[in-house]
Amino acid sequence: MTEQTPARFEVLDGRFKGIGGDRVLTRLHTGCRWTEGPAYFPAGRYLVFSDIPNERILRYDETTGAVGVFREPSGHANGHTVDRNGRLVSCEHGNRRVTRTEHDGSITVIADRWDGKRLNSPNDLVERADGTIWFTDPSYGIDSDYEGHKSAGEIGACHVYRADPATGEVRLVAHDFDRPNGLAFSRDETRLYIVDTARKHIRLFDVDPANGTLTGGDVFGTCDAGSFDGLRLDSDGRVWVAASDGLHCFDPDGTLIGKLHVPECVSNLTFGGPKRNQLYLTATTSLYTIRVNVNGARRPA
Repeated sequence: MTEQTPARFEVLDGRFKGIGGDRVLTRLHTGCRWTEGPAYFPAGRYLVFSDIPNERILRYDETTGAVGVFREPSGHANGHTVDRNGRLVSCEHGNRRVTRTEHDGSITVIADRWDGKRLNSPNDLVERADGTIWFTDPSYGIDSDYEGHKSAGEIGACHVYRADPATGEVRLVAHDFDRPNGLAFSRDETRLYIVDTARKHIRLFDVDPANGTLTGGDVFGTCDAGSFDGLRLDSDGRVWVAASDGLHCFDPDGTLIGKLHVPECVSNLTFGGPKRNQLYLTATTSLYTIRVNVNGARRPA
C-alpha cells in the first residue's frame, strides 16, 4: 500500500522557483534494508531497483503499482542502467563485476578485472553514446559482508573505469578518488560528473570526444547534509544528487539552488514515466516517487 507525505521543496536560489511538482511525495514500497540503483524501462513502463543487503533486485510496475522480485540472488547488485538496446546493465558488489542481462535472460560479463586484478565492488555506471560503459569501483562490497563478501582488495585503490563491451577492454580513466560513487554525463557528453562520497563532493571532468580521456576534475559542488551518492541531470542541465536529507539540485554553474526533502536518506534517483518527469528515489528502506516540473535529460543517440 502506498503512503503519502507532504512534498517539501526548499528554494535556496530564485532559479529553483517553479521546479516543484506534486504536493505529495509517495512511498511506493518499503521493508528493504538499503535500496539503490533505480533504472527505468520506458518500453515496459517499469522500474528495477536493488535491495543490496538482501541480495535481490525488485521490480515496480508503473501501470499496476505492483512490486515483486526481479532477480534473487542478485550478486548483491547495486547500480543499474538501461543501455540503448533496452538491456539491463548492472554493477554486482558480491560478484565484483559489471554485467549485462540479454533479452533472453542470459548474463554477459562486461568487466570483472583491470590489469589482471579483480575489481573491488562496482557501484554505479552509465553508458556513453559509443556503447562504452563507465563505472565506479569503491570498496563497499568487500569492506564487510553486509553489501557483499568481505575480501582483500587486489587493486589497492578505488578508481573509475571505462569498459568497451565490443572489445573487452577495461581502461582506468580516473584514479585520484577516495570512494567514487555516482556518475553522469552532461547532455552532450563533453563533461562527466563524478561523486566522491568520502570527500562529500562532486567533481566535474572534461571528456575528450575522440578517445574519452578525462581532464580537469575540479570540485563542482559540496554536500552540506551527510554525503552525496547517485546523481542525474535534467533536460536543462541541472544536476540532481542524492544526499542524507533528500535531493540537492545544482544549477549548471555549480550553485546549489534547491532541495527536495525526503523522510529517509536518499541513495539514488532516476527520471521515468512517458515524459521523463516522474522522479523515482531509492531511500534507505523505501522507494519513493514524485512528479516534477522538469524532465530528465535525453541521452544522445
